Amino acid sequence: MTALPEPARPAPPQGAGHADGYALFLDFDGTLVDLAPRPQDVRVAPGLGETLERLRDRVGGALALVSGRPVAVLDGFLDPHRFDAAGLHGVETRRAGRFTASAGADDPVLRAAVAQFADFARRHPGILVEDKGRSVALHWRLAPELEDEAIAQGAVALERMGPDWRIQAGKSVLEILPAFASKAGAVQGFLQAPPYAGRLPIFVGDDVTDEHGFEAALALGGLAIRIGEGPTVAPWRLPSPSAFRERLKAWAEGEPFGV
Repeated sequence: MTALPEPARPAPPQGAGHADGYALFLDFDGTLVDLAPRPQDVRVAPGLGETLERLRDRVGGALALVSGRPVAVLDGFLDPHRFDAAGLHGVETRRAGRFTASAGADDPVLRAAVAQFADFARRHPGILVEDKGRSVALHWRLAPELEDEAIAQGAVALERMGPDWRIQAGKSVLEILPAFASKAGAVQGFLQAPPYAGRLPIFVGDDVTDEHGFEAALALGGLAIRIGEGPTVAPWRLPSPSAFRERLKAWAEGEPFGV
């Protein structure tokens, strides 16, 4: 195992005795859990919630999930455990039990895009629409031959929706979400308040959707770990979610942060 470098700072922040002043930001799909053909089919490994709770204690509470999923969906998968979280790439946030959402779920422009995607899915078996309330995703993992058509659908929808929205590409998926939303912004927001403030961020993710999170962590002097293959700005890498779950257990038991 290669240990991650010690945080460099003139004086440790309050709570730095907890894992040397790190804050952990963890993606969900493809990072904590293995990807599945359909979003609802992912499975949470036994003991994952307990491992995350022990690790949260080790870092003095500075652990948050940063995901494209809604916060409520993350809660459902990890029930009964609850964690700080940024959902929908930062559109939703929960910290210290307080939930906030920066966009409504009834925007007529977004509802029109959901209807467009649903019509496309009805005509193309294997296409899945994931209505997340404040964003919408179009999946073609079960119909990879339809990738070009799905991307074209996203482009048409975005042109109709205007500059307040953007497309976020992912693994066999595109998502339309508010233009301001990003995992980088979510990380920066958490780091403005305790117990995250003054700590160095470690961001762990698996997809192009996580690259902004990696960039934010590195820009703040922190660390970035990519799960799986693919080009990335992250200087550290683990081969799979299962390998990362084993690393999480080791971290929770007090081993140095490393890969």
